[in-house]
Amino acid sequence: MKTRTLMIFSFILMVMFLYISCQKSQEMKTAGNSDKQESLWSSSQTGNRAGGGVPHRGRYGRRWRLEDAGAVRLSEKEKEVIKVETARVECRAIRSQVTANGKIIAPINRMAVVSYAFPARVNEITVRVGEWVEKGSPLLTLQSEEAGQSRAEFFRALADLELAQANFERQKKLYERGAGAQKDYLAAEAELKVAKANLEAAEKKLHLLGFSEKEVQQMMASHQINPIVTVYSPIKGKVVEIKVIPGETVDQNKDIMTILDPRLLWVDAEIFEKDLARIKLGQKVEITVPAFPEKTFYGKVSYIADVLKEDTRTVTVRSEVDNSEMLLKPGMFATLRIQLNGDRPVLAVPAPAVCDHLGEKFVFVAHGDEFEPRKVLLGASQDGFYEVISGLQEGELVATSGSFQLKSKLLSEVLKESIHD
Repeated sequence: MKTRTLMIFSFILMVMFLYISCQKSQEMKTAGNSDKQESLWSSSQTGNRAGGGVPHRGRYGRRWRLEDAGAVRLSEKEKEVIKVETARVECRAIRSQVTANGKIIAPINRMAVVSYAFPARVNEITVRVGEWVEKGSPLLTLQSEEAGQSRAEFFRALADLELAQANFERQKKLYERGAGAQKDYLAAEAELKVAKANLEAAEKKLHLLGFSEKEVQQMMASHQINPIVTVYSPIKGKVVEIKVIPGETVDQNKDIMTILDPRLLWVDAEIFEKDLARIKLGQKVEITVPAFPEKTFYGKVSYIADVLKEDTRTVTVRSEVDNSEMLLKPGMFATLRIQLNGDRPVLAVPAPAVCDHLGEKFVFVAHGDEFEPRKVLLGASQDGFYEVISGLQEGELVATSGSFQLKSKLLSEVLKESIHD
């Protein structure tokens, strides 16, 4: 009985030992396969960062790239299952564009800030906010002590000139008759020149204070000393802001009002460094704003900045946009679509022909029964087609239907090669 029990116990130990051995062998095999797959994935990721197409590690440890891949050939049985259709690469009307966010601003050459260079008090404001004014239109009147004194000096200089002119004429007649001394004649002539210079200086000061030539002529006729100064509009535009009220004191540091001609506005956008080479002066721009999402405004690129902003790696690109309907307002945010090719047709490929692997775009180019994988650089997309920037030539045939199956066969062959290596 004891012998039988011992035999049974020994048999159980032997079974347990065999079971544990099999488990360890299976774990080692699984770990080996995982390491190989991890190695293949790591090789694939490293190759992708190197920028070489569809990356795997191939023979002799060399990185496998899409450019080094061979053509895919289907067997007769595979042709029965995979129905490959092709399309010809040709030029189509695809609008290539760069999209950017921007802000509407007022052009500095169409905006004016009205101020007064001397201390004065607001007497009367003759315009309202929102009113259109012409260049030279009166905006407001000011009471200025400086203007009153300058007028008085002008009248004094004018009177001195009249007196000097009369004295000169008298001394000239006496000298010509031989009844007057030459020194008196020369002194009168000098006094006349000084009087003319003083009058000219007084007149220039009046112009500096804001008096027009017409107003100066009226002063000479009326001889009235009035401290009222009229301020005129320097440009044609719309009064968008008035910062003073009647009775308020102003000086050279105080802005009185702002005038803007909003019929043409600027839109400044920040373009990334990588897109800068494609932006040219005069390119058409489509602009939309959140306030009018269904309406498109049209403009053109008018300025490209000469300095790159290092913090954002962008360059300011300015567009001029027509605002004859007065819908756009300075300060609005806008979305810009800069048209790169205008109406010129570009080389295009059907969207189903484009394959993607680890961020790389490629197509299968048909050469009889073989399909060559080729890397392509794509641009804009429209109506089921991609713009081809590089990688293909007009007239080549590319696989459209069945491209996914061709990609699967290509990757399976690459995987087999990597495993055998």
